[in-house]
Amino acid sequence: MSKLKKTQEYIAGVKAEAKRVSWPAPRELWESTLVVIAFIFILAITTGVCDMAIKHVLDFLLNK
Repeated sequence: MSKLKKTQEYIAGVKAEAKRVSWPAPRELWESTLVVIAFIFILAITTGVCDMAIKHVLDFLLNK
C-alpha cells in the first residue's frame, strides 16, 4: 500500500471520528474554562504559600 493511500485512509478515519465527537456547548465550555482558571489561581497561591513557609523554616534552621 502506498504512503498516499495510507495518508488518505488516515484522514478519512480522522474525519469520521471527529463527526462522532460530542462537542461542548459554548456555555459549558466557558464554565469549564472558568473552573480551570480558578484552579490554576488557587494552585498558584497554595504553591506560593508553601514556598514561603519552606523558605522561612530553612532560614530559621540555617541562621540559628
